[in-house]
Amino acid sequence: MTRPLVLTLGEPAGVGPEIVAAAWRARSADMLPFAVIGDAALLEAQGIAVADVFTPGEAAQHFERALPVIHRALPAPVTVGLPDPVNAPSVADGIEEAVSFALSGEASGLVTAPIAKAPMYASGFRFPGHTEFIAELTADAPYAGTRGPVMMLTARDLRACLVTIHVALDQVPELVTAERVARTARVVHESLKRDFAIARPRLAMAALNPHAGEGGALGLQEIETLIPVAEQLRGEGIDITDPRPADTLFHDDARATYDAAICMYHDQALIPVKTLDFWGGVNVSLGLPVIRTSPDHGTGFDIAGKGIARPDSLIAAVRLASEMAAARAAR
Repeated sequence: MTRPLVLTLGEPAGVGPEIVAAAWRARSADMLPFAVIGDAALLEAQGIAVADVFTPGEAAQHFERALPVIHRALPAPVTVGLPDPVNAPSVADGIEEAVSFALSGEASGLVTAPIAKAPMYASGFRFPGHTEFIAELTADAPYAGTRGPVMMLTARDLRACLVTIHVALDQVPELVTAERVARTARVVHESLKRDFAIARPRLAMAALNPHAGEGGALGLQEIETLIPVAEQLRGEGIDITDPRPADTLFHDDARATYDAAICMYHDQALIPVKTLDFWGGVNVSLGLPVIRTSPDHGTGFDIAGKGIARPDSLIAAVRLASEMAAARAAR
């Protein structure tokens, strides 16, 4: 039997408690049971029943009647919409504990609610975000494959994977190197087989420049870097296209021709994902020893506590983590 998932509550002053409670209310057969690491009082305040547990493994026996919570009291009271750096170390501790449960096999994977970067940095947190933190926490764990992390965003039938992430646009060309593109493609290829049960993954490479460089008239990166990388990867047995113009890569007919798109920069991937499903997109970390998904949105301080936060993305993240866990378990 596939083990339950573990969820982190994220920034306690944001929408995390609301959407986690809503995800439990929306529990269904296509979701694994899950336990939440966080302050139980914040979840009880959402009007749901809570069951105290010590490990994710206990989640299944309580899940239908109450939300299983691994209670970790916060050091300071929470004011909705106003993050407090005093609570930030507890947020980081929750992520670390969730990763530990996943590495030990007590959880099939983890789903992380959004964190707020500013209070985390103010408390001494030294990572750009979840992805890099989890990568370091799992760095010493054995892993049979090309190491990530690679960020994948999913929406409906689109999986968009990033070569560069949060960098200024004028830095992208120098960061789109043969090594980065090849590693990203290898991680995605292996993850589609392992975590998505796709026996023969088809990858589409997005060009960096308009019209895929127009034969060099609009940029040389396609000729000098991307086409040679695609040829190298095909020589390794990876089914990947030459760079294709991004403006023709994401419409309905185009998406039917590939299983994942390798995108060169943030907006090249995020715009089509959010256009296809603004509320239900999921962020996935590929190439790690643990399964990790998260909603594709932030803490929502402006709407926290108002009862209007939509849980669609977190629910989709739980469902996707459940699917990925089942795929890994079946191998």
